[in-house]
Amino acid sequence: MPVRRSIARSHESGDEVAYDIVVVGTSWGGMTALRTLVEGLPTAYALPTAIIQHRHRDSDALLARFLQEHTRLQVSEVEDKQPIEAGRLYVAPANYHMLVEHGHFSLSTEAPVRYSRPSIDLALTSAAHAYGHRAIGVLLTGANADGADGLARIAAVGGMAVVQDPASAEMSIMPTAAMNAVPTARVLPLERIAPFLGTLPARAERASRMR
Repeated sequence: MPVRRSIARSHESGDEVAYDIVVVGTSWGGMTALRTLVEGLPTAYALPTAIIQHRHRDSDALLARFLQEHTRLQVSEVEDKQPIEAGRLYVAPANYHMLVEHGHFSLSTEAPVRYSRPSIDLALTSAAHAYGHRAIGVLLTGANADGADGLARIAAVGGMAVVQDPASAEMSIMPTAAMNAVPTARVLPLERIAPFLGTLPARAERASRMR
């Protein structure tokens, strides 16, 4: 499938958009997909990236430790009110909803959504609310439709939607639902998602160059 590539530009000025956050959601097959993703991110990657993986409510911090073994970027499991910092990877803890607020994360134990806590939909929707067109949503392999509505919300506010090509997914239900919800999403094979994200400008990186 050809890759749809275009420079993201703001609707108002035509200037290239510098992004504030990436939110990645996955379920079935997610550990393998996330390993491929983090291995492909460049060491100079500056976009804060939040990761939501459906897993058992009694899971410990194994996922964050596993991903740390496959990247030089700093990986941590999110704590309530933790600041969002450039170039770091953040993993939603098991049995908590992870919400993106402006400048920090918050955790919630409210009821599961679509039988899931953490909910990918809630994380993406909160990112759309906090960062608008400077948010990027990414949906990978998965066995349900969680995340499709949240990705549509990001697209509706002018943010970027990226979906793993279902043909490269261990379980195609989640990316297929995302494509149906956001027909304009960039659909990429798994191994091309990290290099693509690595080409996108981060606002924090741009600000540091201007100081």
